[in-house]
Amino acid sequence: MNYLYVVLGGGTGALCRYLMQEIFGKSNGQNFPFSTFIVNIVGCFLIGILAALALKMRWSETLTLLVFTGFLGGFTTFSSFSLEFFQLMRNNQTVIAFLYLGLSNIVGLGLCGLGYYMIK
Repeated sequence: MNYLYVVLGGGTGALCRYLMQEIFGKSNGQNFPFSTFIVNIVGCFLIGILAALALKMRWSETLTLLVFTGFLGGFTTFSSFSLEFFQLMRNNQTVIAFLYLGLSNIVGLGLCGLGYYMIK
């Protein structure tokens, strides 16, 4: 049953992301990617609010799967990355947090470029 909640949330999140692209336009690689930027910052704000609510209200596993893994996972994964970084910092894991930040950006961008140029 948990799979169903992830699928429902993920589909809804993906649809919301698509609607944001329809409203703000999709980047063509020549201009600032407003829709992706807006989705990512909104997702970060939402995951912060919702994470606090989930802890405070003791959300069920089902609800956390629907909202975090499903909806926000379909909407943006940058929000999860941001929350994980914040949680590491909150838990005084500063070195690990900045290692995660640096490696995620450097390795992620590097592999994106590698994959692109391997196929091109």
